[in-house]
Amino acid sequence: MSQETRSDEFLFGKDIPWEEVGPGLKRQVLAFDDKIMLVKVKFDAGGIGELHDHFHSQVTYVESGEFELTIGDQTRTLKGGDSFYIPPNISHGCICTQGGVLIDVFSPLREEFIK
Repeated sequence: MSQETRSDEFLFGKDIPWEEVGPGLKRQVLAFDDKIMLVKVKFDAGGIGELHDHFHSQVTYVESGEFELTIGDQTRTLKGGDSFYIPPNISHGCICTQGGVLIDVFSPLREEFIK
């Protein structure tokens, strides 16, 4: 990846398109460079973030809603104001029980999220 891969310095949510990524899930890729990426994910109630893993470190802030989140073999309920950390290569996923928004930070960036 090029060292020059990055977003603009200033980004305005109204100008960033939402991408449908599954039933009841939309994603906005916000700021990034080759080392870090900020992503907003909107879930409708009942939306499912399928179990998956990746080599990236991930931290997530629950902006709103309620989620049954599984990391490895642990499942917890998280609500607006909560946050979580997912180590690299650990299986994780969620079920949205009340529509909401997750703010994800990945390191390094998720190359597959940018086109």
